[in-house]
Amino acid sequence: MDVHVPYAISLGLRLRGVDVLTAQEDSTTELSDADLLTRAASLERVLFTQDGDFRRLASELRKKGQPFAGVVYAHQADVTIGQCVNNLELIAKAYEPEDIANRVEYLPL
Repeated sequence: MDVHVPYAISLGLRLRGVDVLTAQEDSTTELSDADLLTRAASLERVLFTQDGDFRRLASELRKKGQPFAGVVYAHQADVTIGQCVNNLELIAKAYEPEDIANRVEYLPL
C-alpha cells in the first residue's frame, strides 16, 4: 500500500485474509514514488495507490522495457473504501503475479 492509502482499506483486506504490507509497516514512507515502486517490485508485490503519478511512472518503465510488479490505481473520488476492499480482494485472490506484472489496473473494476 502506498503511504496515503487509508488504513481502513488495509484492515478490510486483512480481515478477508489478504496479505497486505503498508509503506508505514515497511518503513518506506519517505521514499520517492519511483523508489517505492522499485521496492514493491523487489518484494514481488503489487502496489495499490491513489496517487496518479504512479500511472506515469509505470508508463515510463514500460517504455524503457523495465519490469515492475504491477500497480492498482483508484482515484479517491471514484471509489469508496468498500469498493476498494472488494476489488482488491478479487485481484489478490484471482490474479496470478504474471497477470498484473508490468500493468496498471484501474478501480473500480
